Amino acid sequence: MARDEEEVFAPKKAPARHELGQPLDALSVDELGERIELLRAEIARLEAARGNKSASRTAADAFFRKPS
Repeated sequence: MARDEEEVFAPKKAPARHELGQPLDALSVDELGERIELLRAEIARLEAARGNKSASRTAADAFFRKPS
């Protein structure tokens, strides 16, 4: 088999996955960097979801507020 074919048919590396509290000893500096970026992206996603839910709740509260 030619080298190009080996690269094409080689199993793909699974995306990095991080579990809270997992041991970090076996990870390389590059792998740690990948995990940090993965977690930063997840934090941004969570903050955006929290902002959307907060806006929805504020709108609902304003809609259902009883007139004084």
